[in-house]
Amino acid sequence: MLRTFKGGMHIPDHKEQTNGVPVRQIDGAREHIFLLHQHIGAMIEPKVSLGEYVKVGQVIADSDAFLTVPLHSSISGTVTAIKPHLHPSGTMVTAIIVENDGKYLVSDDVCPKNPDKMSAKDIIGVIRNAGIVGMGGAGFPTHAKLTVPDGKKVTHLIVNAAECEPYITSDHRRLIEEPEKVISGLKICMKIFELEKAYIAVEANKADVIELLKQKTSSSGIEVIALKTKYPQGSEKHIIKAVSGKSVPSGGLPIDIGAIVINVDTAYEINEAFATGMPVISRIITVAGDAVAKPCNLEVRIGTLFSFVTDAAGGFSKPPKKIIMGGPMMGMAQFTLDVPTMKTTSAILAFSETEAIYDDYSPCIRCGKCVSHCPMKLMPLYLSRYAAEGDLEKCMRYNILDCIECGLCSYLCPGKQSPLQNIRMAKQKIIENRRKKK
Repeated sequence: MLRTFKGGMHIPDHKEQTNGVPVRQIDGAREHIFLLHQHIGAMIEPKVSLGEYVKVGQVIADSDAFLTVPLHSSISGTVTAIKPHLHPSGTMVTAIIVENDGKYLVSDDVCPKNPDKMSAKDIIGVIRNAGIVGMGGAGFPTHAKLTVPDGKKVTHLIVNAAECEPYITSDHRRLIEEPEKVISGLKICMKIFELEKAYIAVEANKADVIELLKQKTSSSGIEVIALKTKYPQGSEKHIIKAVSGKSVPSGGLPIDIGAIVINVDTAYEINEAFATGMPVISRIITVAGDAVAKPCNLEVRIGTLFSFVTDAAGGFSKPPKKIIMGGPMMGMAQFTLDVPTMKTTSAILAFSETEAIYDDYSPCIRCGKCVSHCPMKLMPLYLSRYAAEGDLEKCMRYNILDCIECGLCSYLCPGKQSPLQNIRMAKQKIIENRRKKK
């Protein structure tokens, strides 16, 4: 029987465009732009200077703060500028620009490490120094997630292989092509907590992945769990509910119920940090959508411009009306391709005018669809209304911070009200107000 959670819904996944397309590595961009804001937590600062020569795997930015990870160069070449550059979020952030010499010389700091001879603390230290974050899109520093507070015990360590967002197949291809490396990364995490059992949770629309993983993990203490194909099954809280049967309390964290969830590529990068010593310098990006000439999965070095990536996918077969970084449900719309890839760039989607439908708003008819399908059991129509009115007190009363911003309410709304936009803005105001008080 397939496991799942209450709420959510099945939506067309459109994964047939790329789920059978093997990963292809691309190189050769003239320059790489390394944004200094790529993860949740403290801002990092440049550790290189103008004119300095850097190598692959070399630390180019870091911070002494706990909730942060270093950034490494993905190419060898010369630092030509340290200046503000456009971020995929639409803001300007400091970036280190490196001219690519095409040699891809590797830093002397890159060397294999043996986790079997390390303490849990030292293993977590290696993960931190490798710049590993949640590669599914959130970008939370992995070493912080694996640092468990005193009094807490991990009972459920889960690799999130649901990949429930439409179009995206980067995790699917990683698991088909390099399952051993993902499993090895998970085993390293098991060692940290001295666990005999862990889980890999996969949606049922990836039957080939489920069968392959079961063969690879038959005697390893890792259980492969098939999940119902439903959005947002890949949400951290909902995959925990499906696997463990436990619910993360409102305002709480997964570790409060003994759970830790890591992404497929996060587990892969943990393996790489030990097996080869290479930090995060690239990731698989799905390039898809009806405007893309040759939809594909590409291994792309961090800092590559979106325009270079889309050119590698054959360019556009139709004029793109909308371009999105990430999935169509939770991704960020882009107004230019002059932005660089980051650790959290899982996909670049391009849609023509036919697919990028813009409907006029009409009044809310209180049909209740957003309420009945909300995976967090919230009331989006009221949260949206209170947010639009600026009534943050009522937003808090109705648990607006529990919203995971999955976008189902906007997807389902017959009035095209886009409640998520109001909710998202209200959440930002509440968080900003809390910071000011501190």
